[in-house]
Amino acid sequence: MSTPPIVALEVGTSTVRALVGELTEEGQLIISGSGESPSSGVRKGEIIDFDNALACVRDALQKAEDNSHVTINAVHLLVSGGHISSRVNRGSAPVLSEDHEITVEDIENAEKMARAISLPTGHEILHTVHQRYLVDENLPVVNPEGLEGTKIAADILIVHGQCNAMRNIVKVVRSAQVDVADVAFSGLCAALAVLTPAEKQNGVLMIDLGGGTTNYIAYAEERLADAGAFAVGGDHLSNDLAFGFGLPQVEAERIKLEFGTAMPEFAVRNQTVTVNPGTSQPPRQVRLADLQTILHVRIEEILVLVREQLRQNKLISKLGSGIVLTGGGARLKKVEQLAEKIFGLPCRLGRPREVNGLTAVMEQPECAAVVGMLRYAAKAQASHSGLWSRIRKRFRL
Repeated sequence: MSTPPIVALEVGTSTVRALVGELTEEGQLIISGSGESPSSGVRKGEIIDFDNALACVRDALQKAEDNSHVTINAVHLLVSGGHISSRVNRGSAPVLSEDHEITVEDIENAEKMARAISLPTGHEILHTVHQRYLVDENLPVVNPEGLEGTKIAADILIVHGQCNAMRNIVKVVRSAQVDVADVAFSGLCAALAVLTPAEKQNGVLMIDLGGGTTNYIAYAEERLADAGAFAVGGDHLSNDLAFGFGLPQVEAERIKLEFGTAMPEFAVRNQTVTVNPGTSQPPRQVRLADLQTILHVRIEEILVLVREQLRQNKLISKLGSGIVLTGGGARLKKVEQLAEKIFGLPCRLGRPREVNGLTAVMEQPECAAVVGMLRYAAKAQASHSGLWSRIRKRFRL
């Protein structure tokens, strides 16, 4: 390996996960170690108990060090939460030269104006992603440099989030005696891990069904068109079962994983399953139809939230490659069929692609975001070396 190891860290609602990756001279990303810890002190992607969250981060990092035989001094950190959203902003600038030929300076002036956006109070920019240029408000152009015009405009997708929520996660990680080299939106990273270039070109929606949040990324008209998050996820399904049946959280999670499905099955409507309400009560039976209905209502609600966001932005008709589901919630039985019904589009399960190393990691949809962060970090690392010319297509947004 010609470059130092890259460490990606996800402080999730259900799991704190660290991955160690290395970039070969040929530009291949290899996962060389991992560490996981059940999450505590995190809710809906935000820190609610500093000490508990810190203990989980330390545990995951220590396991990753032991597993990969490296010393972790810095991490690339994923952030999520319902506070993260995006909007497209257009900035324009006059062409300054007398002959009206567009220069790099003109383009940079337009991009600067596009980034000068008024955000909600307490928010800061997380990512700015170029979408397209327009010359004299005519058809979009790929590269306006050298063309003639009087005005150049740039459309930029701006992903932003609440400052304090993101800084609290950074503070927890730094308290574990490691530096934070970079921060990136979890949804963007998951898309980097699971989407193909063809899907992005044809238009695609990726939905990352996490424990406490649901992130989404939409590509349309060959550009990143929308991104955001909702503060609802797989833990809410377990909470619904716990409340509906009067069960401990652990038992609700067990029956969700063992018997859950996103689409109620008519053939089993009269069957029952045994549940354990707790040490002071004997086991009892609950109807499988009731369990499935509770899960169906909640997962349908989550998917409809995403659908309505894209419908508002007039993007659904532009998703030629359909839907890709990832995250732990994508493991729920028949969730792909439910997504197809809600969106009226084909749907597939997304797993990390084009990485080598730990097979168990690459097969898990819940690892998509943290694998994508390794790719995101590898792109940044390679851009400062000769590797970038050989792998730019592999790691592009």
